[in-house]
Amino acid sequence: MAPTAAHSCRLVVSLLISAAVLRPGFGLYTVNSVYGDTIVMPCRLEVPQTLMFGKWKYEKPDGSPVFIAFRSSTRKHVQYDQVPEYKDRLSLSENYTLSISHARISDEKRFVCMLVTEDDVFEAPTVVKVFKQPSKPEIVNKAQFLETEQLKKLGECVSKDSYPDVNITWYRNGKTLDPSEDVVTTLQRQVDPVTQLSTVTSSLMYKTTKNDIKIPFTCSVTYYGPSGQKTIYSDQAFFDIYYPTEKVTIHILPPKNSIKEGDNITLKCLGNGNPPPEEFLFYLPGQPEGIRSSNTYVLTDVRRNATGDYKCSLIDEKSMIAATTITVHYLDLSLNPSGEVTKQIGDAFPVSCTISSSIKNATVVWLKDNTKLRSRPSFSSLQYQDAGNYVCETNLQEVEGLKKRESLTLIVEGKPQIKMTKKTDPNGLSKTIICHVEGFPKPAVQWTITGSGSVINQTEESPYINGRYYSKIIISPEENVTLTCTAENQLERTVNSLNVSANENKEKVNDQAKLIVGIVVGLLLAALVAGIVYWLYMKKSKTASKHVNKDLGNMEENKKLEENNHKTEA
Repeated sequence: MAPTAAHSCRLVVSLLISAAVLRPGFGLYTVNSVYGDTIVMPCRLEVPQTLMFGKWKYEKPDGSPVFIAFRSSTRKHVQYDQVPEYKDRLSLSENYTLSISHARISDEKRFVCMLVTEDDVFEAPTVVKVFKQPSKPEIVNKAQFLETEQLKKLGECVSKDSYPDVNITWYRNGKTLDPSEDVVTTLQRQVDPVTQLSTVTSSLMYKTTKNDIKIPFTCSVTYYGPSGQKTIYSDQAFFDIYYPTEKVTIHILPPKNSIKEGDNITLKCLGNGNPPPEEFLFYLPGQPEGIRSSNTYVLTDVRRNATGDYKCSLIDEKSMIAATTITVHYLDLSLNPSGEVTKQIGDAFPVSCTISSSIKNATVVWLKDNTKLRSRPSFSSLQYQDAGNYVCETNLQEVEGLKKRESLTLIVEGKPQIKMTKKTDPNGLSKTIICHVEGFPKPAVQWTITGSGSVINQTEESPYINGRYYSKIIISPEENVTLTCTAENQLERTVNSLNVSANENKEKVNDQAKLIVGIVVGLLLAALVAGIVYWLYMKKSKTASKHVNKDLGNMEENKKLEENNHKTEA
């Protein structure tokens, strides 16, 4: 039966993986194969011309043969014997090379290739060796913890499915653990009856010390394969090491340099053993008897009298004790006066801010209306601008969050004060009257015209700042008037008046108009007089001409008439 193409491919692969070594001496030939691969055994005999057939057999432990394959010299007829363990696993090629698929441990035998002629039988033996690489070793059944100075089972190193037998080695931090009083190992092998593969288990008994804390333990398995000896290592394993407490420490939360009044203090006591102690005795200042508690003890809302020495110790070993000193920082601030204070303008007003603290370098800051002042406020004569919200604030830079502040709201009151001014517009057509007002609470301003009592509502006001503002009106009086400004608050009502004369520019304009009209009338009268004179002249001239014509001979009269005419013209 000729092998299929797929089977031929498997044969090629097996030839590449398996190592066939011809060993010297006794003509034995050994084929090393990997478990599960295909075993390939060449016949190693020259095929004679007179060959009748070829056969393969293997030898039992008692030396008896078991024939498994037959091929005639025609190279066409192949027959496989009915051997159950090799059913469907054999393949015999034309050159009498025998292949066994899916190599098993039971395939480790002495196989013989036989070529038979009419006169003789030729044989070539081959020894098959099968190797199975073990699985990666694993540390199992690990101890939950190890106690110092006690020999205790650390764990088991297990390597599965190997052939032939393997060796297991233990390591501490990469160095081999050799057997001693502190290191005891036992080895156990278990063979699977079906696959004949071995599972090897090595148990380690180990006496630990504190030096084994955070130290890795590993194991390895050493085995033989077709290419020689190899080693596989397990993953690292770490173990919790138990040891007794040798020292006690006490800790303060928050850090003891920042404890202030009102804080909650947590005392925490720790032992350096593993596992750490769960209970302790706590000793407070002035209390000789310890208070039994877990590893923490809480003091709430501490005051300055809580300053002192604090201690803790083990329950069963009171001589193993730890101590610390706690200082509860404090900061006192007194502002005098404080709250809301109302004073009158011009009053003297002393203010003091006194500081007392556990540290002598407390800083003081004054604020007015959230603005930092350069120095402490001092009021020898209060002004309206002194009013506001004052804050005295202090803090200890060494103690986070320790600060105090008190506030003072200063109110400066004053009766209304009035000052009136006037200003004439450059063109002279209007006048601006201003009423300057001081006082707190803010005075209300009203304008009236004296005599008529008329109220002027068209006013303009400035912003009210530091107890001052003004109200102004713009007027163009045609006659002299008296304006009254009234300012009133809860303290008093103040009145002031100002005389305002009529517009002078308007009178000048009227006089100029009258002058112009007079000049125009004068010119008109002068023109009328000149016209009358001219008319009289013309009339006299006509009368004289008539007299001359009547009496030409009277020369004397003509001369006189001429003289008169000249006079008239003059």
